[in-house]
Amino acid sequence: QVQVVESGGGFVQAGGSLRLSCAASGSIISINVMGWYRQAPGKQRELVATITGSGRTSYTDSVKGRFTISRDNAKNTVYLQMDSLIAEDTAVYYCNANIWAVTSPSTSTYWGQGTQVTVSS
Repeated sequence: QVQVVESGGGFVQAGGSLRLSCAASGSIISINVMGWYRQAPGKQRELVATITGSGRTSYTDSVKGRFTISRDNAKNTVYLQMDSLIAEDTAVYYCNANIWAVTSPSTSTYWGQGTQVTVSS
């Protein structure tokens, strides 16, 4: 059984910072791409940032220069450092990981339960 659990959301004023964490646990052989998505009220879920196992990163344009994604492969954990937050960043943030579990013949995508980020203007 594989679990993906986020933490670190909360309430912050515009211009502030938050750091999200997401840890994968269970019978894991390897983890490929890990990423963060977000969904604001009334909007579709959108990709925020991804990071490969070798550390290559990509970001959606609206967060470039403000957000930083990183990972600790030894801990099966991905982070999202969010700086210079604006009201438009308010959303539920979801972790996503492409994992090869012991019980599976190939990789599968796992989602966390989501963590709320609220930015007050």
